[in-house]
Amino acid sequence: MGKLIAIANQKGGVGKTTTSINLAASLGILEKKVLLIDADPQANASSGLGIDIETIENGTYEVLEHTITAKKAILQTNSPNVDIIPAHIDLVAIEIELVDKQDREYMLKNAIGTLKKTYDFILIDCPPTLNLLTVNALVSATAVLIPMQCEYYALEGLSDLVGTIKRVKKQLNPTIEIEGLLRTLFDKRNTLAQQVSDELSSHFGSKVYKTIIPRNVRLAEAPSHGKAAMFYDRSSKGAKAYLALAEEILKGIHNEK
Repeated sequence: MGKLIAIANQKGGVGKTTTSINLAASLGILEKKVLLIDADPQANASSGLGIDIETIENGTYEVLEHTITAKKAILQTNSPNVDIIPAHIDLVAIEIELVDKQDREYMLKNAIGTLKKTYDFILIDCPPTLNLLTVNALVSATAVLIPMQCEYYALEGLSDLVGTIKRVKKQLNPTIEIEGLLRTLFDKRNTLAQQVSDELSSHFGSKVYKTIIPRNVRLAEAPSHGKAAMFYDRSSKGAKAYLALAEEILKGIHNEK
């Protein structure tokens, strides 16, 4: 039975989609079967894994509308062992179209339930807002991975997200837990970043991943080539960091058993 992780943060520019792409690719390299669901209308996770979003006919939008099965929306990516349910711009409209539907928060969960038997991991790249798409991801997931920059305003946003997760857990999905907090775009020379990092570790303890994702040019360049960082420059610090994150997650799952 696959582990379903929502990768969420309502603050943009924190490395959420970069994490989705590179964690999926790293788990694939480690011979895990991975499905990435692109639930962001910007569709950056899709294009970042080599999918031409202009040609997408079936994706997350159609899956949420239940006009096709999730299985029919799955495409192979250029990363070994990684499939994707892609997004396209139509996903912007889903909020309005689902608002009056019964059980609207469960549309994604109901659509992808059978896929857990096929994949070791299902990752959901959430939009940078706490909207109905994000709620659908949180209702579907067993865990939430929160990428965040170590800066002052990030702590305020984290408080809002943790509050949303607690409400979802209480009202809609009692099994959801915070998988971990991932420090991204990290510059160890920045004193404030180090202070915020220490505060995170003090407050969240073992929920903060040991792996830290550095600010890295190769990570920023890779999506424009439609590749995960490890297939663009495997020797880069960013690629090595995401591989270490995948190994840390797998070790944590092994220790839970």
